[in-house]
Amino acid sequence: MKTQNKVTRRDFLEKMPPLALGIVAGSGLVSSALARSTAPSADEKKFVPVMVTPFGTDQKIDYDHVSRLIDFYLAAGAKGFFANCLSSEMYFLSEQERIDLTRHVVKHVNGKVPVVSTGSFGDTLANKALFAKKINDTGVDGVILISSHFAEKGESDAVLMQHFEQFFALAGDMKLGTYECPSPYKRVLSPEVFKFLVSNKNMIYHKDTTEDIAKIEEKLAVAKGTQMELYNAHAASALKSLQKGGQGMSPISGNFYPEIHTWLCKNANNPAKAEDANWIQAEITRMEPLISNSYPLSSKYFLRKRGLPVELVCRAKGKMITPEQQLVLDKAHRTFLDWCSRLGIEAVKA
Repeated sequence: MKTQNKVTRRDFLEKMPPLALGIVAGSGLVSSALARSTAPSADEKKFVPVMVTPFGTDQKIDYDHVSRLIDFYLAAGAKGFFANCLSSEMYFLSEQERIDLTRHVVKHVNGKVPVVSTGSFGDTLANKALFAKKINDTGVDGVILISSHFAEKGESDAVLMQHFEQFFALAGDMKLGTYECPSPYKRVLSPEVFKFLVSNKNMIYHKDTTEDIAKIEEKLAVAKGTQMELYNAHAASALKSLQKGGQGMSPISGNFYPEIHTWLCKNANNPAKAEDANWIQAEITRMEPLISNSYPLSSKYFLRKRGLPVELVCRAKGKMITPEQQLVLDKAHRTFLDWCSRLGIEAVKA
């Protein structure tokens, strides 16, 4: 934070060129977490699912089904995992469950692709840092910070950056990311805040929920040539964000038809597939409000139709799916199979 006699780290960093800060292309999630024999090329677009959490009828996490779900995502082409996120019902998990679930995902994935997990829970910055260290100790490739966990709704960006800076000092050296989670409220990162975050070489990941391609482009301009990778959560702007330089996509519809998002990531910049890419973008945009009703329970219903034996159990709101919504989801499933037929995709058999 700024005083009359002291130049802050933020003031100094804003005057420094990226190379002087150690911010270089290829030092982000791909190269730091995927320096493996199976690592994709730096310009490959990646589908990273925001994982749902299978529960048993006793409301406990069903870890066998978590494992089956991971295998399903991988078979569908997932290039990473976001465990312990809003889709995972993280606000309805205990602190220990958040840690145990993350550790299980890391262990089952076994280094095939990166795993990130939310780590900014706690009523003080010190407690947030302690919990972040616990999540980091599970072996994740990045600890995700919810933007609205670091400032109240009415507080300024200056306060937000000050709190981030204090957290960084407490957290030590770990790979970090940000997530504009809609809960407790959606705190969209301004270009100024995003520039400040990108100046920290440990910041490697950003999940964007602005639903605004202009704001995404502003962030991509700041992140260009740095270690920061942007993943778009908004299905309707997925194609444009990939074409503008976004690293990948993480929409909730990835819990319904992950193969479609894998295809879009693979073909977003393929001129030979431009017509199909524009067509499927319009289709997933049209479908999004239909499948979002009663989410995440609606995704579990859809996954059951696909052969995954997950229970129709959630801890979050939306405890049941109406017969009318079942008909909508049944039709959506048939539509998905039609998409696969047109695009030449083989739907994964769970």
